[in-house]
Amino acid sequence: MPAGGSRLPTDPAAPLLPVVSYGYGDAADPLPRHFLTIPAGGRSVIATDNTPSNNQITDAGATLGRVLFYERRLSSDRSMSCASCHQQALGFTDSARLSLGVLRQPGEYHAPALGNARFYTRGRFFWDERAATLEAQVTQPIANPVEMNLPIDSALRRLATTSYYAGLYRQAFGSPDVTLDRTARALAQFIRAMRASRSRYDRVFEAPPAPDGSPNFAAVFTPQEVRGQQLFTATAGCARCHQTNAQILDAPANTGLDLVSADTGAGRGRFKSPSLRNVAVRGHFMHDGRFTTLEQVVEFYDHGVQPNVDLDPRLRTPNGRPQRLNLSTADKAALVAFLKTLTDEALLNDVRFSDPFRR
Repeated sequence: MPAGGSRLPTDPAAPLLPVVSYGYGDAADPLPRHFLTIPAGGRSVIATDNTPSNNQITDAGATLGRVLFYERRLSSDRSMSCASCHQQALGFTDSARLSLGVLRQPGEYHAPALGNARFYTRGRFFWDERAATLEAQVTQPIANPVEMNLPIDSALRRLATTSYYAGLYRQAFGSPDVTLDRTARALAQFIRAMRASRSRYDRVFEAPPAPDGSPNFAAVFTPQEVRGQQLFTATAGCARCHQTNAQILDAPANTGLDLVSADTGAGRGRFKSPSLRNVAVRGHFMHDGRFTTLEQVVEFYDHGVQPNVDLDPRLRTPNGRPQRLNLSTADKAALVAFLKTLTDEALLNDVRFSDPFRR
């Protein structure tokens, strides 16, 4: 990461940015090898990359995106930014069960975590996948009356008349013009750069392999965590849905939260879920935030899955009924212990993704 002091802007409200831009792209921050290789019986993380060819991550583009992500001028009363509901310390999710907008009204959903958003083959966003791309998603909360409540035209005018944006847009796109497309592309670059790949789980792949050539989890994990990893990948079957070394979903799924789906989501009660990286630091789980601990989540998948007519086949037994894992108390604790190894403290504290404004 480039060193250097901070630029002291003439506008006292301007963000403090390094003189030499932080590195955000793969050239400055290469993907780890286990994101590039294909594990036995699986697929590589990089194969799920949804970055479009016309919006590759650049240092200048992601820097602009960082400022926009924390910019409170993008809400009607200047009280909120994207980061209000996507907090770095919480894995870029929210502390509230249902995220609150500028009028303190709860939204439809709990704000999803953003780490590893780049890795999802379908490339669709929101819990219900209503946005076809990340570029299409990032500006929708600005105009949403329940969220930031600011018409896009008004938002762009605010940016265009704010002194520090002309230089940031010029560095990112070659001219100072503030447009919706450029704003969306910069935000998308910043979010795709939020890669969670420096957890204890990732350190397993840096250790010498086991005698059979497989990742040596015992070299890094406690016996309880090793047991949890075994449950995740085999007995409990979590990895059937949470795939690759980034623990990402392959498609939205109906997980039997309710007997009858209260929300159709992406259709038939199916919802997209974010990567499980940093899942242990989140305060709420599921699209509606109904669970508040990982223990509750494990209990649900152990014996609480409902016989919803659209239940994902991977959560059914051969006779069509919801799975019942019937894990022991020790195995449930081991599974939670493994999920905690997915915490990437580096991302939670990385200055590249922190608030650049002096509050």
